[in-house]
Amino acid sequence: MSALKRRLDAIPVIYLILACLTLGLAPFTPEPHIWEKLKMLAGGTLTRPIDIFDLVLHGLPWLLLILRLIPARPARG
Repeated sequence: MSALKRRLDAIPVIYLILACLTLGLAPFTPEPHIWEKLKMLAGGTLTRPIDIFDLVLHGLPWLLLILRLIPARPARG
């Protein structure tokens, strides 16, 4: 098992869900930043460094949750 997967497995899923619901969706109005930045990425207008930083900041909890929920594959051998 990789070191990253071991570290992710040490984080309780509830903490990652709370991070997604708070930081991952903040600010809540008029629309979550992550949704706005994903639309900008799809539209090709995600060019400013602050927008890229926002995408990384608000997307990291979602990425960590997805990686945490992927089951580990057994090693071949």
